Amino acid sequence: MDLLLNESVQRVQNALMELGHPNEVIQLPDSARTAQEAADTIGCEVAQIAKSIIFRLKGADKPVLVVASGANRVNEKRIGEVVQDKLGKADADFVRERTGFVIGGVAPLGHVEPILTFIDEDLFQYTTLWAAAGHPKTVFELTPEQLVAMTQGQVLTIK
Repeated sequence: MDLLLNESVQRVQNALMELGHPNEVIQLPDSARTAQEAADTIGCEVAQIAKSIIFRLKGADKPVLVVASGANRVNEKRIGEVVQDKLGKADADFVRERTGFVIGGVAPLGHVEPILTFIDEDLFQYTTLWAAAGHPKTVFELTPEQLVAMTQGQVLTIK
């Protein structure tokens, strides 16, 4: 199956084009569902994987996206302090409903609704990052600066 024709993947490619970014979605031969799988398949450091994690604001019942370095764990309490709400886990249905993507394929852009976004400052150690592109077997290459421009995300310490 050519995943580049998948509706979710096409939404990411279209969003990249609309934003004027030349980045192209590529299909991997193996799953990139986890940061480690993606790094192994691409041949980069796990820290260069810009993993998109959706949380659910408990009070507002809205999604929050944290784009974290694949090597880092998100400090949910710290993010909760920034948004002044408690972060909860987002189940698969919530993620799909609010982003249009399945867990493991959540892209940092191309969501079905606007999502408050935070970007891990540790990603700025690298000139090249890789992010999911709408499916667990698709990714695209980008720079930290492009990530900020694409998402309008706030850069902060997430760990």
